[in-house]
Amino acid sequence: MARSTTSTPGLPMPRLRDVVELSKPITWFPPIWAFLCGVVSSGVPVTDRLPFLIAGVALTGPLVCGTSQAINDWFDRHVDAINEPARPIPSGRIAGQWGLWIACFGTLVSAVVAWATGPWVFAATLLGLACAWAYSAPPFRLKASGIWGPAVVALTYEGLTWFTGASVMAGALPATPVLVILALYSVGAHGIMTLNDFKAVEGDRQTGIRSLPAVVGVDRAARLACVVMTVPQLVVVALLAFWGHHLVAAIVALLIAGQIRAMMRMLGDPVARAPWYNAVGTSMYVVGMLASAFGLGAVFGL
Repeated sequence: MARSTTSTPGLPMPRLRDVVELSKPITWFPPIWAFLCGVVSSGVPVTDRLPFLIAGVALTGPLVCGTSQAINDWFDRHVDAINEPARPIPSGRIAGQWGLWIACFGTLVSAVVAWATGPWVFAATLLGLACAWAYSAPPFRLKASGIWGPAVVALTYEGLTWFTGASVMAGALPATPVLVILALYSVGAHGIMTLNDFKAVEGDRQTGIRSLPAVVGVDRAARLACVVMTVPQLVVVALLAFWGHHLVAAIVALLIAGQIRAMMRMLGDPVARAPWYNAVGTSMYVVGMLASAFGLGAVFGL
């Protein structure tokens, strides 16, 4: 049994459908959405950089995000053997060290595609890949921290992918207003990632993972997450108004008001209602991201 989980020679090559399952396509949507926000915020017509746009979508979704999922599953394979034994690695459908080789191959391919896309995209991709390995792999294993774990996920899922979209279209470093807004939304996304930890509070406590809900308690963590989500968005509204994007600022302000109302309901029972908030409040958050991008890119004169 030990040999079957540590050696690869002689083991069959994984099936494509199992590799796709390992990469968790459902998780590709958030970074691709942020990437599209970057594309819109650049103000560059899509037709002007269509090949780079296609490469960027592939990079942020199946390549970098898919690779990060493979990395996470490989280093969590012992935990998954208990909690999710049907996953490709613990079930044996991806046997031996194939999970590790898939993660390494995805890292290499992602870096090559990013290098061909441009220097700023290449730099952002290398940082994203480094974060993916540091999040799951020892000695860092940042996912065990309630501060650094959500911060790394927020940075890679929101900030770096928005940066990639804007860089792909501009062919250069994005404009300062774009950098400021994507940074603010990255900070706010830390709160969203904290809410995701509510589903496994007891398990985190038992296994030594220091998520915020496990360390400071569910109620305090929920209130902190709400503050972290709200304050950066209020700064976004103020900046959009200052830069003359009054209609967009009003739209984002209305979306924040909707989130605050949803937060008040969620705070009544954070553990039970966090999934509901992620469906309702987080949706308003990401719509606000896109609205801000339309303003920054001066799309439709906004």
